[in-house]
Amino acid sequence: MARTDDSPVPDYPGALRLDGRGFVVIGAGQGIGRQTAHAVASAGARVVCVDIEPERAQDVAAEVDGIAWVGDARVRADVERMAADAHQALGRVHGVIDIVGMSRYETIADTDDESWDWHHDTVLRHAWLAIQAFGPRLVEDGGGSLAFVASVSGLSGAPLHAAYGAAKAGLMALVRSAAVELGPGGVRVNAVAPGVVLTPRVSGLMSDRDKEANVANAPLRRMALPADIASALLFVSSDLASYMTGQTLVVDGGVGCKFPYPMPAGAEVG
Repeated sequence: MARTDDSPVPDYPGALRLDGRGFVVIGAGQGIGRQTAHAVASAGARVVCVDIEPERAQDVAAEVDGIAWVGDARVRADVERMAADAHQALGRVHGVIDIVGMSRYETIADTDDESWDWHHDTVLRHAWLAIQAFGPRLVEDGGGSLAFVASVSGLSGAPLHAAYGAAKAGLMALVRSAAVELGPGGVRVNAVAPGVVLTPRVSGLMSDRDKEANVANAPLRRMALPADIASALLFVSSDLASYMTGQTLVVDGGVGCKFPYPMPAGAEVG
């Protein structure tokens, strides 16, 4: 029987490599950002490690043999300087990964103007600025990738952190729009949406009982580690995802796919 498929087989492991490429990791100083800087560096990338805290930027840059850069990703002048400095330091920026985001826990009724604006800037404004500053440069240089950290809070109800959830939903909409606009120029734009992640900050806020409850709630029976999210960000930034754009990849241990209604007694799974 004659073969019907003689198409070439790609080097799949090689497509994960980022050798010779320059990457900017925004929010690299700890948690998901630090792990992401290590992920792309381990795949061969040269990394500009961006953080608002000088010591954090310098520490992570030293760990990955990268370049420390200090500034506020929510401020246009800083982001424009970031893009110019990264281009000069790396020669060519191939990818940007933006980790920045944080929430305050409060009811909608208690969310004042200052808190709403803070969430907008801390979750969404920096992504808009990064797309504006880096997107045209990537197109001009022949293409690349932009990746952002979204959240499952933007995909479902976000009680006690509604402003954060609304901003994350806006971030995912921005990713889709940027993917459509920048795609013809060879630039892919994607997001990764974690559930609860045991970052240093979150771990410090949670009691042992909180952690046990989250473990029991996840079909995989564990909480996410920063490395789990960094792994997904490495994938969407690599050539393995070369035909993927405008997407949000959910990494939540299966929590979001559970049946949302109470099950009959004796019908529990796991």
